[in-house]
Amino acid sequence: MNRTKADDHTAMPELPETGSVFQVSWPVRTGDIHTDRSLRLDAIARYLQDAGFDNLVDRGAMDTHPLWMVRRTVIDVFEPVVWPDRVHLQRWCSGLSSKWCSMRVRIRSDGGGLIETEAFWINIDPKTGMPATISEKFTAALASTAVDQHLHWRRWIDPESTTTPSTETPFPLRSSDFDPFDHVNNAIYWQPVEDVLPDELRSGPFRAILEYTQPIKRGEQVSVQTGTNTLHIDAGGEARASARWFTLAPNRNDQG
Repeated sequence: MNRTKADDHTAMPELPETGSVFQVSWPVRTGDIHTDRSLRLDAIARYLQDAGFDNLVDRGAMDTHPLWMVRRTVIDVFEPVVWPDRVHLQRWCSGLSSKWCSMRVRIRSDGGGLIETEAFWINIDPKTGMPATISEKFTAALASTAVDQHLHWRRWIDPESTTTPSTETPFPLRSSDFDPFDHVNNAIYWQPVEDVLPDELRSGPFRAILEYTQPIKRGEQVSVQTGTNTLHIDAGGEARASARWFTLAPNRNDQG
């Protein structure tokens, strides 16, 4: 399933009836929510990280595949998760290649929330920092649900493009924003997106996409360029991540 140039509007693969689907559940915490009590985008991104880690532990793959780099995360909010609530996550592979995969996570809540996500992950060799081949054993589990067995990377957002009018604001980083590799944690990139999403977009189903180009390291000066429906996070005069958002049809099968 090689997608087209209209990829950013393509519906996500549905939950498979068979194959390896990891499930985990936890309560929504007050540190995860917006002032209106809805689950924030950066919190959703952290949920995806946590579910991915738990999935690796469950598969016994932490020793062989401890490090993954995300290149893109897509979040479709159909019904917001509103605190207090409990979320139930289902995680499975939707696309696969020898060194990377796309992972779907469906988030449902007891209160009726529904959020669909898909992320493009690259397996990284901790010693070399380069993409590494996924083991045959782990590939077998991923392949049991993958609808695309020849997954290719293709960018959805041009990091050089900026919609007009645009504004530029500084984005100061804190020590708590960095991971053990001294890079900004991928969930932090969602915070400026959360800040600028218009209320009218949140009033119905919407999609938000964030693509990562290069990591931001400690000591770099970061700024955010915001357009009408795009955002670029810059450091050193380069776009390190780019985001875009738009409305969706109420029925997730009508996204295309």
